[in-house]
Amino acid sequence: MKATQKDFKGQAARFAREAGIFFFCGPDEAGVQDAAMQIAALLPDPGERVELSGADLRRDPVRLGDEARSTSLFGDKRHIWVRASGDEAHDAVENLLAGTAEACPVLIVATNATDKSRTAKLLANRPDALVAMFYPPDLRSLTASVRDLADAAGLRLGGDLAERIARAAALDLRLAQSEVTKLALYLDASPQSPRTADLAALEAIGARTEEDGLNPIVNVVLGGDVAKLPHELRRMRDLGLNPVGVLLAVERRAAQLAALAAKAGPKGDIGDLIKAEVAARRIFWKDERDIGAQLRRWRGPRLARLVEKLVGLHRALLGNSQQAELLLAQGLAEIARAAAKR
Repeated sequence: MKATQKDFKGQAARFAREAGIFFFCGPDEAGVQDAAMQIAALLPDPGERVELSGADLRRDPVRLGDEARSTSLFGDKRHIWVRASGDEAHDAVENLLAGTAEACPVLIVATNATDKSRTAKLLANRPDALVAMFYPPDLRSLTASVRDLADAAGLRLGGDLAERIARAAALDLRLAQSEVTKLALYLDASPQSPRTADLAALEAIGARTEEDGLNPIVNVVLGGDVAKLPHELRRMRDLGLNPVGVLLAVERRAAQLAALAAKAGPKGDIGDLIKAEVAARRIFWKDERDIGAQLRRWRGPRLARLVEKLVGLHRALLGNSQQAELLLAQGLAEIARAAAKR
């Protein structure tokens, strides 16, 4: 089975019941991760989680099948969670499919992969497997999601409050959901007792604004403003933000630039494209200048190298959490210096 983002939202429970192997991919790593967590929570009997890396499976392709068909120490149910890059898990999945014994659910979270990857092609036409691809949300779609979250929490968002929350969350649904949850608790809102939220309430809970959100560091890094980077890194540290979360904001912007570059083509007019995106409310008007400038800096092979650099940095942060802050600072400084050389 294959699912789009829209399909997944409404049919996740059915997918969890009917499929046994799940392949989550696409440029929106936050969305991919959230989808996998949602499926894990919906499994009829998830049991113990066994985590494997794509590198493990590349070295030992038989291991996935062995783990999926063995029982836990106490004979309980289990499910396998694989973090892979690209097609690292391809041979392991092929071996798993070749077996005949019953296997536990396998969830593969694949960065740097698409629904056209070799692993995805192994699974896409199988009724017992799911391939789901996720793209980063644009401002309009995330604003709509914020309104949906608010409605479910019993919040009426006045004025442009939903858009403010979406933009301040740097297009990250998880951050936006956190702000909506805090706002509902502050106002004692519920579906049975709705409350109206305004800007004063948002400021009262200390919600992220454009100034204290992730957009400034994203713009400093991708805009090549090397002199301002130390200040932004200190600000991120003072706010207690997770290094991976900061990097994800940069990755989302890079994915947005890649999508815009594909729309523009090699000879398209960037200025006209950005204006059209703003008019369609896919880009916030205050971001028009920054995104336009970044798209002019990062095009073609440079943009491809940027995406590759971010994928490698993300993997390094996950593999060395104790040094994540230092690795992030070094990696972002390299990107900012590269941007400044335009």
